Amino acid sequence: MQADRLPPHDIQAEESVIGSLLIDGESITTISGFLKPEDFYRERNRWCFEACIELLNRNEAINQVTLAHELETMGVLEEVGGSLYLNHIVTVVPTSVHVKHYGEIVYRTSTMRRLIDVSHKIADIGFQDQADIDLALSNAEDLLFSVRSGTRTRDFIPIREALEPYLESTSPVPDLDEQTTGPIPSGFPNLDALLGGLQRSDMIVLAARPSVGKSTLALNLARNAAVNGARVGILSLEMGREQVAMRLLSAEARVNMHRIRTRLVSEDEQARIVDSIGFLSDLSIYVDDTPLQTVAEIRGKARRLQLEAGMDFAVVDYMQLITGGGSGWRRDQNRSQEVSEISRSLKGMARDLNVPVLAVSQLSRAIEQRPSHRPVLSDLRESGSIEQDSDVVMFIHRVDKYMTEEEWNRNNPSSPYPRGLAEIIVAKHRHGPTDDLMMAVRDSIGQFMEQTIPAGVHAPSAN
Repeated sequence: MQADRLPPHDIQAEESVIGSLLIDGESITTISGFLKPEDFYRERNRWCFEACIELLNRNEAINQVTLAHELETMGVLEEVGGSLYLNHIVTVVPTSVHVKHYGEIVYRTSTMRRLIDVSHKIADIGFQDQADIDLALSNAEDLLFSVRSGTRTRDFIPIREALEPYLESTSPVPDLDEQTTGPIPSGFPNLDALLGGLQRSDMIVLAARPSVGKSTLALNLARNAAVNGARVGILSLEMGREQVAMRLLSAEARVNMHRIRTRLVSEDEQARIVDSIGFLSDLSIYVDDTPLQTVAEIRGKARRLQLEAGMDFAVVDYMQLITGGGSGWRRDQNRSQEVSEISRSLKGMARDLNVPVLAVSQLSRAIEQRPSHRPVLSDLRESGSIEQDSDVVMFIHRVDKYMTEEEWNRNNPSSPYPRGLAEIIVAKHRHGPTDDLMMAVRDSIGQFMEQTIPAGVHAPSAN
């Protein structure tokens, strides 16, 4: 009897989604974060949405003319029904205001279809009558988790919402000033003097090996930009929003992050924490902590944030966790080609939105084999195109992460051990000079501070 049932679907909702996009092409940013072409039940609607995503990725207008041309390029215009079908779906939708509601219906029915498909696969596991029951249950759980993990991604939230679990805060949302067109101050005078601030439309790569402090410095830059009036969007693919909030709070209150997390703080520290929560809550910082996002999702969310709240600075942490995704991604491409496409897309996002995009990146293990451990441009992991696409490349180099104090004193008897010091190496600057800057790092609270360079603190030469 169930075999005669049609899988859950809503053709009218699917047509309403496409019709809404043809009425208002910008409305795709409202749904591109959670809706995928494969969520459409009817093939021609799937093709239409896939074509719209391609137009979005190329930053081209979405309307009947461009969609028809894209479908013709894909070789499916006639199968879709030609311009007559596009005219039809525009007439069935009076307005694009409810596009999110239509998209949610399409997404819900798609999830139900995936659940039905998984249930059949779980039934097959049961019929196999495996001897290892734990393995069978584990396989079934994995299948169910695949449906759960495919559910809607999280989205940008104001930083005050991520801070609320620690302390209820009712700070009002600050009024939005008119968006400026000048560079964004980094909050580090020497770095601003070198770069002229964080320039709009620039892709800035901040790279280092794990545990050196790249995420910490990225958050410091985000906080400093927000303090100077910029509206900042943080796309954290590695840390959850609560972790991001705790790092910002620890640096602002100057209280050890572990002590904040365990609530083992003194009265004076608690007072600083309360003041810092109020201060951070008034900043225009928005956090999206969806893991494993595609480039299309990131660009769509960033564009929507800029339209709704005004975004001046975007931080992506970090590049290697972005997936290629999208219909333009070919399965036969390797990871290097995928990262190249990601890099180009992030640069395109910076130009499209006219904001600096700070992309955090991992460095390859080649740096571990170098006696000085000092990073160079060729260490950028998985793709040389990151170097080509970026306008600024900055590395973090810390001697105290690779060399003990005893080893340092043997090789540099007349120089003090650079404990808690980091070199910020500006290895590429498309529009100006390169140089090295010295900063002090307080790992316990996640804070970088500029300072003058003492004699002899540079990484020792190989010997």
